[in-house]
Amino acid sequence: MNSNKPYLLRALYDWINDNRLTPYVLIDANVGDMDIPRDFVEDGKIVLNISPSAARDMDLSNDYISFKASFSGKNMNVYFPSHAVVAIYAKENGQGMVFPEENEEVADADDNTSNSAIEQPVEKRKENKKDRSYLKVIK
Repeated sequence: MNSNKPYLLRALYDWINDNRLTPYVLIDANVGDMDIPRDFVEDGKIVLNISPSAARDMDLSNDYISFKASFSGKNMNVYFPSHAVVAIYAKENGQGMVFPEENEEVADADDNTSNSAIEQPVEKRKENKKDRSYLKVIK
């Protein structure tokens, strides 16, 4: 099954722009082949403004995101894989989405992996649960 991340990215990008906010993406700069302004990378991550006024010729495809932008007065073609996006959010209020880490080695949907919890009878699953609550009293 295809990743839903590119679809969610496009939807959130549109939603943030429709609300007249500024979409920012947090990128893992250590993932895959990318052209990004390395001078602005901190702790292996970079935040990019992808608003229509900052990012020209935006292409949000299923496999990559690309656009043209200016960094410290220098024009640059920016390119990074969609799976490198850690989060997309509105600059003004922080609303958006942080994506779970994707495992590059995810097996195809048609393989024969099994989920032991699904295959166990209901009685067996109940036996495996903890006897106490997961809630904690805080005074």
